[in-house]
Amino acid sequence: MSCVMGASVALARGDRRGSSRRSRYMRAGLAALSLLLIAPPDASAQDDSFLRGSLGSPSRWDGVHFGVQLGRSNMNTDFGNSTSALVAFSLRNTAVQQEFAPSNWTTLPSTTTNGQQYGAFIGYNIQWDALVVGFDVAYNRMSSLETTSSDSIARQVTTSDTFVNQVNIVASSSLKLVDYATIRARAGYAFGQFLPYAVLGGAVGRFNYMTTATTTVSGNSPTILPPNNVYGPITDTQSSGKDNAITGGFVAGLGVDVALMPNVFLRAEWEFVGFAPVGGIRASINSGHVGIGMKF
Repeated sequence: MSCVMGASVALARGDRRGSSRRSRYMRAGLAALSLLLIAPPDASAQDDSFLRGSLGSPSRWDGVHFGVQLGRSNMNTDFGNSTSALVAFSLRNTAVQQEFAPSNWTTLPSTTTNGQQYGAFIGYNIQWDALVVGFDVAYNRMSSLETTSSDSIARQVTTSDTFVNQVNIVASSSLKLVDYATIRARAGYAFGQFLPYAVLGGAVGRFNYMTTATTTVSGNSPTILPPNNVYGPITDTQSSGKDNAITGGFVAGLGVDVALMPNVFLRAEWEFVGFAPVGGIRASINSGHVGIGMKF
């Protein structure tokens, strides 16, 4: 019986030693697994998703894109030549106009004004690696972009017929940009989710304008006997205006598109448009746009 008991004790001790070894092995295995899980990955195995953008891969920009945009514009308007045709007509066939050309005098100053706009665009891109080229067409409607100018100028000139002439011009003018459209060539360089670009193209604007000029002249000659040694004052008023007058121009600008999702992007850009004179009035606008678009 003592032999049996001794054998049982030995077996129990062996089981405890085996269980202790298994427990140590399990703890060692769990520790090794924990180290593998918390250890930083090999730098060579990391991808460059951070460098290439939040979506993890470079965006493609080729294909059709379209969207809507809002903006704010600053319009610079040069009224300096707006009265030329009107004054020239009032002084036609006179020595004053032939010798001193009051029609070329700058009667009205330039002005600046601000206004908001909204519009839409559609375009097409072709992409070679990082180079992206294409074109777009845009329409922009002004919520309110209108300016006025009024002033006068008076000069005394002596013509070859010995008359000392008093010339006085009083004028006023207004200009409103209703809307404009552009067609632009685009070139950009894509990296990650960003596409900075430059644009150059043509523009067509629609304007309402009105100009009025009142010209008054009088004179006297110290070398001519009465009653022909004085004349005037002679006053003549001329006006010119038109609604929905169309004029062309050019456009240039810089911008950036930012991909939010594979087919959705945000746009921010600066655009300059210089218009040809309309009614003798020359206008240009600087605009800042923000927009959202889709590409496919």
